[in-house]
Amino acid sequence: MASEESLRKLPIDPKRPGRMSPLWGSGVLLVMVLGCSNPRQNEPPSRTETEPKPTPNSYDANNTGRNTADRNDSTATPGDQANNPTDLNVTQQIRQALIDENNLSVTAKNVKVITAGGKVTLRGPVQDATERSRIEAIAERIAGAGNVTSQLELETPKS
Repeated sequence: MASEESLRKLPIDPKRPGRMSPLWGSGVLLVMVLGCSNPRQNEPPSRTETEPKPTPNSYDANNTGRNTADRNDSTATPGDQANNPTDLNVTQQIRQALIDENNLSVTAKNVKVITAGGKVTLRGPVQDATERSRIEAIAERIAGAGNVTSQLELETPKS
């Protein structure tokens, strides 16, 4: 418990015993306001704030900016994945086969696999045409020929 002497040092308003001085509260408020100011407000804008935004077609295949295509209602997205047991099972089998495949890059193993009504859509970047063909073959083996739409894209080489 605080000693009587330490309590006397607090800025108590003599006109209202047990109450803090209004000046003390104003000081605390001032410190809070100044402490909340933006410390970076005087810095120049970052490089990304000053550069023009690229068009959707100028993105690399593995860039998230490419997802503007997902706004088109005719493009299959993971949200279009059906929740019936048959479609979920097909997606799971394809995904497991991709993970088990030793000759695929990590990027290729992470392509989107979307199944709805027995039809599979593959989307995302792959390193080369060999990976694309291998993924398409795995999906067709599981979903059946004619049931796979490939929207896989080749990554652009890094310079």
